[in-house]
Amino acid sequence: MLEAQDAASTASKEAVSFAAEYATPVLWSLVIIAFAYVSARWARHLVLAACKRAEVEPTAGKFFAKLSGWVILLIAASFVLGKFGVDTASLSVLLGAVGLAIGLAFQGTLSNFASGIMLMIFRPYKIGDTIVAAGQTGIVYEIDLVSTTLDTFDNKRIFIPNSSIFGSVITNVSFHARRRVDVIVTIAHGADVDATRTVLTRAAEGVPGRLAEPVEVVLTDIGPLGAAWQVQVWASAADYLAIRQAALREVKTALDRAAIAFANPVAPAAPLGR
Repeated sequence: MLEAQDAASTASKEAVSFAAEYATPVLWSLVIIAFAYVSARWARHLVLAACKRAEVEPTAGKFFAKLSGWVILLIAASFVLGKFGVDTASLSVLLGAVGLAIGLAFQGTLSNFASGIMLMIFRPYKIGDTIVAAGQTGIVYEIDLVSTTLDTFDNKRIFIPNSSIFGSVITNVSFHARRRVDVIVTIAHGADVDATRTVLTRAAEGVPGRLAEPVEVVLTDIGPLGAAWQVQVWASAADYLAIRQAALREVKTALDRAAIAFANPVAPAAPLGR
């Protein structure tokens, strides 16, 4: 009976000692966690509002907002572990090693992710723009953190990794409101230069729908096939394809009416017989 009472007394003392030892760290940990949770939500809202004011891409803005919240929670977690005597330095080394392994395993994905962030910050193109990137041409349908989606003019959908786009030359075809339409023709040597220029100029001026800007007809080169001419008219970016088709038609029709012949390609030489 006395042994049972002694055991109960010892257990009670140990419980009181344990509670006295860990009560303060537990209370502080609860306070830190509550403060970190509130601070993380406040930081997310603050970062998201700042990104909206800076006109950052919405996807990137949400990413930065979530990242700020996770950083605050991770810092709070390290404080809580420190209250209970956990060596946060060794834990940081372990997390760093794990992060390095994950980074090496997902190197390509992380590269696309980083490129997506840079594309959203610098914004070389936006949804609806016509671009030439990574050897592909199309209208931008969607931009996310890993890839960019294009719709081609023959109605195909192409998914391009962002690292392939950001690491190459990007041509934004629809960036400016107007574009120059160039029609290149090669005329036979027998045609009169002044007469050819006059015919091509009238054809350029007669292109329907072009912008009311001066046209240019330039003699660009003289080669073995004939004289190379470039006809230049201006069009709005939205009407570029239609104006190009109209310009090609006007040039071809005008040259045919004036009986000005195109240069004939040189036929390959026949092999010598033995």
